[in-house]
Amino acid sequence: MTTVKTLLGLPGLRLRPLAGADLLDRPVTRIYVTELPDPGRYLSAGELVLSGLLWWRRPGDAEPFVAALARSGAAALAASGADSGGIPADVVDACARHRIPLLEVPTDLSFSVITEQVVLALAAASDSARKRLQAAADAPVETLLERASAELGLPCWVLSGLGRVIAGAGPLPLPAEDVVRRYAAHEPGPLTVVPVEGRQAVPWLVAAGGLLSTAQAELAEELAGLIGVTRARSLPVEAELPAEARVVALRTEGSDESRDVLRELLPDGLLLESTGDTSYAATTVLPSTVELSTVEPLLRASRILCGVSEPAPRTEAWETARYAVGVAARRPGRVVVVPAADVAAHQLLLAGAPDGVRAALRRRVLGPLLAYDAEQHTDLVHTVRVFLECSGSPTRAAKALHVHVNTLRYRIGRAGELLGADLTEFTDQLDVYLALRAGDEGG
Repeated sequence: MTTVKTLLGLPGLRLRPLAGADLLDRPVTRIYVTELPDPGRYLSAGELVLSGLLWWRRPGDAEPFVAALARSGAAALAASGADSGGIPADVVDACARHRIPLLEVPTDLSFSVITEQVVLALAAASDSARKRLQAAADAPVETLLERASAELGLPCWVLSGLGRVIAGAGPLPLPAEDVVRRYAAHEPGPLTVVPVEGRQAVPWLVAAGGLLSTAQAELAEELAGLIGVTRARSLPVEAELPAEARVVALRTEGSDESRDVLRELLPDGLLLESTGDTSYAATTVLPSTVELSTVEPLLRASRILCGVSEPAPRTEAWETARYAVGVAARRPGRVVVVPAADVAAHQLLLAGAPDGVRAALRRRVLGPLLAYDAEQHTDLVHTVRVFLECSGSPTRAAKALHVHVNTLRYRIGRAGELLGADLTEFTDQLDVYLALRAGDEGG
């Protein structure tokens, strides 16, 4: 890493600090030459600003110039007093007040010499930084991040596409899921994000705590490549789980990404089976809807569906999770998570039936009633459904439908005749209600 102190040691430059002697460890990322009175719009963090002070005319002129450097995060100001009779006192005072290191450039030294020397120093430092980072290629992710952070002079983190911090020192300046969402939407933010190379469906991201120069960006890409190799080398360790655990069924519609998503979502789980678009894992924890919603824009899948069983013997839990993901498939939304505890028993039973079987059940049980409604322009199907959902109470159903109770009884009697069923008997009520719900999107 090239610092302001590094520049003081470059042969032939003879730079002398006039202010900010305690700030010389600041990293320098590039050099920028300007004579604008307020160069703020053109500055970026880490720059060594080189100026001949042609913008200075009178005391007070230094304040807006130096304040712009401070706002941008400039590393230092290297100034020549050749055209101003030396470095004006208010330039020194402004740099001290805004905590900008001020380096005096000898009046006989060309700016081109300074630029050449600084560019060469930055290039050499970048090459050395890459070599030092590559020397730690076999180290854990945490060690790679520590090395890279030291070289960049910035904190670094590795994030999962699920919005989870894999490694990194200190808190992120914003929630990890927001970093991922900004990256997916190509929105600028306070961090520079570089994708980690790899074939996994759920990407990892390197996040650096600020804007990067070209050399820094190259080092961040080198870091991302090394982390990608480390990730590929680290095989998932499948846990030993108790006999009774949850089973999670995860489906990625339109893609074969379910296995990678489930492994990233449940790193301590036990993968049971994967058929491409649907995978099953046993786990002791509940999957996070927030994490699935965060990663969804980064996947090829058109939807992510998830069914979760209650803790139970594995075969029972597996079947329950399979039914629950079937319920999820019939609900709207790009990310749908259905815990079995939130699903009624009849929904779980219907979710396990193929669409053709559901349609056949509806036609077989309700066929005569559906045909009568179509011919007579009535809605006895709706009347029957309300009646059953009111637990077979004529009074409650009549109130819900805003009709007289005798009218309700007549309609239910007529519907029973058409169906060949006694709608006051529980078993007939159950058959008809299941047939009614077989036509619902949610089961």
